[in-house]
Amino acid sequence: MKIDLGPGTPVLVVGAGIMGAGIAQVAAQAGHTVRLFDARDGAAAAACAKLELALEGLVAKGKIGADEAKATVARIRPAGRLDDAAGVGLVVEAIIENADAKRALFRELESKVDERCVLASNTSSISVTALANGLKAPGRFVGMHFFNPVPLMKLVEVVSGLETDPAVAQAIFELSQRWGKTPVHARSTPGFIVNRIARPYYAETLALLLERAAEPAVLDACLRGSGGFRMGPCELMDLIGHDTNFAVTESVFAANFFDKRFVPSLVQREMVDGGLLGRKSGRGFFSYPAPAASPPAAFEPEPVPAGAIVALHGGGVAVQRWAARLGEAGVAFESDPASRWNGLQTASGQLRLTDGRTATQVAAEEGVRDLALFDLATARNGGAPGVSLAFSMSAGASDAWRSEAGAWLRMAGWTPQEIGDAAGLVVARTVAMLVNEACDAVLQGVCTPEGADLAMKLGVNYPQGPFEFLAGWDAAAVVALLDRLDAHYRGERYRVSPELRRRAWPAPPAG
Repeated sequence: MKIDLGPGTPVLVVGAGIMGAGIAQVAAQAGHTVRLFDARDGAAAAACAKLELALEGLVAKGKIGADEAKATVARIRPAGRLDDAAGVGLVVEAIIENADAKRALFRELESKVDERCVLASNTSSISVTALANGLKAPGRFVGMHFFNPVPLMKLVEVVSGLETDPAVAQAIFELSQRWGKTPVHARSTPGFIVNRIARPYYAETLALLLERAAEPAVLDACLRGSGGFRMGPCELMDLIGHDTNFAVTESVFAANFFDKRFVPSLVQREMVDGGLLGRKSGRGFFSYPAPAASPPAAFEPEPVPAGAIVALHGGGVAVQRWAARLGEAGVAFESDPASRWNGLQTASGQLRLTDGRTATQVAAEEGVRDLALFDLATARNGGAPGVSLAFSMSAGASDAWRSEAGAWLRMAGWTPQEIGDAAGLVVARTVAMLVNEACDAVLQGVCTPEGADLAMKLGVNYPQGPFEFLAGWDAAAVVALLDRLDAHYRGERYRVSPELRRRAWPAPPAG
């Protein structure tokens, strides 16, 4: 099937809401004539008028030229009825996220468009295969999932159903590139790439809240700080809206035949039931408008105590930071790079990198009373001085060791945030689960590793893609951490993807 979607191809966008208007703008800026249709009287005309004002604002800010704005507006006109679809080469649907409504629309469109017209849906979670069911020519149907706000967000998920013609998917891929987007191919499975792989980012924090391990602000601070994420999960859920986020989680859960990896949270359900929807309702995990934040005080790392008796175990960013601080202070220390654990030991106790066990379990199994665990730091170089890092204490640890453990983390340049004795702490378990879900997506042919990395960085602004996280960690360590979480919680949630376990197996020696 030969597809031509060049700049001369007329485009129909159905749905004049935020997403539809954004898609219309992007297509028009790329040189296409665009017809914008909405079933609501006057909605398309109102969207065009609003778009003209928005473009005038961009001109005033020097973002685009006046001639470009004028030409873009001239290329978009409201469509009064679906019969105006005649002659277009591409239809992009951006209506309500309801399968029945979308199916009905596309069946109607089939009778009005040319046989070579490509039909694309901006669905974020509905099966492309299911939407194509009943069409006379399902091969020309494809998912074209944009992200909000469309003019700014680069990612487009090009989603193929079982009957999507590969030439159609490739034509949409190349069209997206001409529209200034970064497309990734995806197979039609629940959540596609981004909404599937992103589930653990919310789910692990919600699980920690259910255990009362920490307050929302602390969890957000750790994932923004030592995790390097742009927004914490609690503030992000508040921004998305808990009703929307919970509905997507329920949809993915049901679509995966109630796989417990995707089980919704009782914490979030209660918030939705109580109307605490986030920014849209004025209150979620936080209250809105938020009070003005005080400027943070300058971070001063803890001084290294003279005469400290210290042994460093293994490696990693924390060990490197402690080695540098001890060297600067002229304090001698022992070092065991081949140790089976990573961290620091003094005459008082041990401070270890989490391996998926609770601090109390490690203390009991290793015979160490004064023991603390610290979280994984995945931010670049461990994060800027003073960012938050989670740590936890074993049940039998003394208050003196709690104070000393926090002081050693401050010496390494972090603001320590003590949380409850939760397995895997915060960043480590969250990143491990993101990696695990991405590995399963690749195993099932949903996307490539490169596609997963691109999608998560561009679609949800992650600092690294899941396979980039994995490259900077260690597959065997990730598997071990997840296996311990699985043993701790005794459920299916933390089962290791066969693809991740395969990556953890050492290569046999040559010869």
